[in-house]
Amino acid sequence: MFKFAKFLADNGSVVNIAKNTIRSVSKSASGTSSLAAVSTDTDEPIDIPNPYEKEHAICILCKHNIVPDYKNVRLLSQFQSPYTGRIYGRHITGLCKRKQAEVEAAITRAQTCALMPAYHKDIDFIKDPKLFNPEKPMRPHKY
Repeated sequence: MFKFAKFLADNGSVVNIAKNTIRSVSKSASGTSSLAAVSTDTDEPIDIPNPYEKEHAICILCKHNIVPDYKNVRLLSQFQSPYTGRIYGRHITGLCKRKQAEVEAAITRAQTCALMPAYHKDIDFIKDPKLFNPEKPMRPHKY
């Protein structure tokens, strides 16, 4: 302990010692960047990507820049249950909040205009390829 106190008295404070060592390391680093030399010499955290971070999910309608329209019954029928005619929720479809609201408004408008049936899916559209799996939601439901 006495040697450390004498060393501090000779060289100044701990902050000055740290600055001097960083400068000497950055000057002595040959061929490497000074940032890499500083971060390996000191006990500072290193910036690394989060390995547990989920990939940002993008709404399928936003990704392809599709605007839901009440006249496009084939697209709207993808978001309707074939047995009950119920509109699937966001946790199943994976749509963003804005597009889900637009799809719901377009489906109700198409149903009031008698372009879509209200209580079942149109038989012509049952064999269409699925945009999502209703049995396996994108996000778990809150209930």
